[in-house]
Amino acid sequence: MTDTVSNRTEALRDLLERQFQSYTDQLAELTIHSRQPEQGGHDPDTLRGLMETARQGVADTAQALQRMSEGGYGLCERCGGEIPVARLEILPWARFCVPCQERQGS
Repeated sequence: MTDTVSNRTEALRDLLERQFQSYTDQLAELTIHSRQPEQGGHDPDTLRGLMETARQGVADTAQALQRMSEGGYGLCERCGGEIPVARLEILPWARFCVPCQERQGS
């Protein structure tokens, strides 16, 4: 069983690292576009929205990787219970279990 948990954790770490790199690359590209006169073909509001989404993705994945390195990954920040692996596979940066997330209202 430990092997399975270890394998899942490694797979989730790999996923988070890939997502972090993807968001970082996207943010860098969007930053370049924002400095161009035609803004890479995006209107300013759309560009700002895309950049904010990429920034949030960088922050969420970085925090999840930090929790993983500190041993708190997969534990709900509100109740302290385990976040089901199925939830983490869908939302690898999840900070709360589903009941606590619903109580958070977001």
